Amino acid sequence: MTTHTTYAVCPIGPRILKGLRSADDAGRELVPLTDTEGGSPLRCCLRHSTPGERIALVSYAPLRRWAAETGAEPGPYDEQGPVFIHAEACEGPVVGEGYPFAGARRVLRRYDGEGRIVGGRLVEGAFEEAFEEAFADPEVAVVHVRAVEYGCFLYEVRRRG
Repeated sequence: MTTHTTYAVCPIGPRILKGLRSADDAGRELVPLTDTEGGSPLRCCLRHSTPGERIALVSYAPLRRWAAETGAEPGPYDEQGPVFIHAEACEGPVVGEGYPFAGARRVLRRYDGEGRIVGGRLVEGAFEEAFEEAFADPEVAVVHVRAVEYGCFLYEVRRRG
């Protein structure tokens, strides 16, 4: 977990990653591959892959995992989609300033404490301002950062503390 002044950036956690490496959230076995080009957004360590790394594309249900932790019932908002992870355990994210994968347009999708969507915003660069706006709403419990082009989940952001 990377922390910022007010918010925590949460990659997919080690315990969940261990399970995904056995069977993903769609019940499929891990199929490792060698990334020949690099550039795949890794959700385990929140960086882009480099050529030659062993990665895997798995199905992941981020809201379902959050709901299991918090007791929420997201109902039809529970979804799963493809994410890249390292095929084997990695060091996790490097703690530092800035938000991962911030160099492109992103969608910030807001969820309430029950896991229902309560808003969203297209962002290009002004992440801190967008998180301040999102968490100014007391209904917002968690924010998912997603790629615009494919809608893929990148990481989750929570209030710090």
